[in-house]
Amino acid sequence: MVDRFLRNEGYFRIFHAANCQEALAICRTDKPDIAILDVMLPDGDGFALLTSIRRFSAMPVLFLSARGEDEDRLLGLGLGADDYMVKPFLPRELVLRLNMILRRVYASPTVEHMPVFGLGNYIVDLEGAEVRSEQGVQALTAKEHALLVKLYRERGRIVTSDALCQAVWGDDYFGYENTLMVHIRRIREKLETNPSSPEHLITVRGLGYKLLVKEG
Repeated sequence: MVDRFLRNEGYFRIFHAANCQEALAICRTDKPDIAILDVMLPDGDGFALLTSIRRFSAMPVLFLSARGEDEDRLLGLGLGADDYMVKPFLPRELVLRLNMILRRVYASPTVEHMPVFGLGNYIVDLEGAEVRSEQGVQALTAKEHALLVKLYRERGRIVTSDALCQAVWGDDYFGYENTLMVHIRRIREKLETNPSSPEHLITVRGLGYKLLVKEG
C-alpha cells in the first residue's frame, strides 16, 4: 500500500526489504535518499537496524510502526531517526512528512561551505556531517547537523530552545522540546568526553544552549 501510494505521489525509485539483512544491503548498495523502517522485523528490530545504518550512513530515516509508546518513539528519535509515525496512519500525512524531511536535508542552504572546527579532542566536520576523534568517526544525523550548524553560527552565545527547534523543524516546531533534549544528548555523546558533564555544549537553564568553541 505504501509503495503504491508513494508511486502515485511521484516517488519512482522504491526498494523493498523484508528483513534487516536485506535492508542493510540496500542501504549500502543502492543508497536511497530516505528510509522508512518498522520496529518489529523478522530477524531483529528497527532500532538495531538503525544503529547499524548509522555506522556508515547519515541518510534520513522515518519510523512507521504500530509501537506508539513514548519510550519507543523517544528511543527511535534518540538513535537518530528524523521522525516517528504510529500506525494506523494517513497516507497523505506520510507523504507530507517525507517531503518535509527531504526538503530539509537535501535542499537546505546550510550544508554549503560548512566549517571544520575542534572541540577538545574532537573534530567536528560540518561539511562532511561527522565527528572525528581517536576512537573513530561518527556520522551526524540530519537533525544533529542542523542543530550544530545553528549552534556554531551563534557560538559563544545562548541559543534558545525555541530557536533550535525552529532551525530543525521549521515554523511548526511546537511540542518538540522533549525531542530536542534527546538530540542534544545524542550530540553530546559524540563530542563530549563526559556527556553527563559537558564542556562544549552547555545547557543554560531556563534559556537554551551554548556551544563553546576556542577560536584560533
